[in-house]
Amino acid sequence: MRRVLEGSHAVSCAVDLARVQVISAYPITPQTHIVERLAELVADGVLDAKYVRVESEHSALAAVIGAASAGARTFTASSSHGLALMHEMLHWAAGARLPVVMAEVNRALGPGWNIWADQTDSLAQRDTGWMQVYCEDVQEVLDSILLAYKLAEQVSLPMMVALDAFFLSHTYEPVDVPDQQAVDAFLPPWTPTEILDTRDPRAFHQLASPDYYMEFRYKMQQAMEEALRLYPALDAEYGGRFGRSYPMVQLVPFREGARAPLALVTTGSVTGTARVAQEELGRRGTPVDLVKLRLFRPFPQAEVRRVLEPYERVAVIDRNLSFGYGGIFAQEIQAALARLERRPAVYPFVAGLGGRDITPQTISAVVERSLGEAPPEDLLWAGLKE
Repeated sequence: MRRVLEGSHAVSCAVDLARVQVISAYPITPQTHIVERLAELVADGVLDAKYVRVESEHSALAAVIGAASAGARTFTASSSHGLALMHEMLHWAAGARLPVVMAEVNRALGPGWNIWADQTDSLAQRDTGWMQVYCEDVQEVLDSILLAYKLAEQVSLPMMVALDAFFLSHTYEPVDVPDQQAVDAFLPPWTPTEILDTRDPRAFHQLASPDYYMEFRYKMQQAMEEALRLYPALDAEYGGRFGRSYPMVQLVPFREGARAPLALVTTGSVTGTARVAQEELGRRGTPVDLVKLRLFRPFPQAEVRRVLEPYERVAVIDRNLSFGYGGIFAQEIQAALARLERRPAVYPFVAGLGGRDITPQTISAVVERSLGEAPPEDLLWAGLKE
């Protein structure tokens, strides 16, 4: 059924469709609409779930960790400083191998105080053991929540679905909402075998001495690698059932069967703007291929190499910044390409921090600069006020 949904409400709708059993979250702008709608669904009896009210984001994630340990399908949502406050518990959820799903609304960190889009908050959590996926539009947000539960429960790792603040969280778009029966067929109830149960007492997450700790981490890494192997089949199944597919790395050529001199790599909502810019640039005689990077953890290194190896030049737009180095997606792409004997020159651009618009004109400037300049040794900025 087609409905016009706000991005935040698309998250809530997907959580309802997933038949989540326990929800806990602490409201923070711009995540608030997600948890407000879920609270309404639970209060109205539409969603048969427990809604646990807490005093902080740290407690919100602690609550769903407890519920997931007892075998419940769980959900939380956060953003920016709220996610930072969850940091300790992010490690705990991953180390405990719990398939918690979180909607993370990408928002800048202060100071200066800023409530607008910036991906540094979620990317700063890249080493916590959570899988991460970045969405382009509202339809992808809804579908990604359902895909996240399926993948997380298969590999026993938590997953974060990231959407840009306001560009997606507060934007209304037509969305194809799957019917409940179809979702149930795709996403059956989660049935873990080892859970906290007072009728069968066990001890969980005891002291891990040097004799055991490293093997726990080895198995987490194996689970990440297994997620990479499972993802294509899972995505194909989703596409077969619902007609929409979301590859880990998607190539959008300016013309089928041809290759442009430059590949432009984007993540999140800027990809939609880049599609518009790609068409305009093509009309002006500047062909550029677009590469949408969707999956960040586990990082699809082999697929990144396969897609980008043929190009002479690759421009990457990062709406995030690792201070003292540069954009985080560009770093990961450069590392993935480093093993190639013949590798493209990477032009790493930082743009759109703190919600600054990345317009088609911004993207055109990135493309023209990447085609006109020698490969850079330093970070490049786009849309910066001089």
